Amino acid sequence: MVVTKDQEEFICRKHEHTLKLRNEYLKQSSNPFRHATGEGGTVFDAGLARFQAMRVSHIEHFRPTGHAFRTGLFAVVLPIAIYAWMLKSERDGREQKYRTGQVAYKDRRFKFI
Repeated sequence: MVVTKDQEEFICRKHEHTLKLRNEYLKQSSNPFRHATGEGGTVFDAGLARFQAMRVSHIEHFRPTGHAFRTGLFAVVLPIAIYAWMLKSERDGREQKYRTGQVAYKDRRFKFI
């Protein structure tokens, strides 16, 4: 894989940023006087706080669009409807065979005896 100069610079900047964040985390998590600041327990992560706030307020910013409608239709409603239709047609076909006598009672799947 050939990496261009711009990609290499981006990777280096990202790696430096990761190292900076890692060192800051290690510095804060290993501080023995941390309890004196009143923060306690865990290190505050601004990115995680933003993510959790977004997850909580996502419904307030939801806009019903055609894309959202299609996603809900094809991911939820359509599979359930197709599955229900398949079950209904298979059971109706089996019931028709039972009622017309094409399947003997001893060969049926569900019997009382």
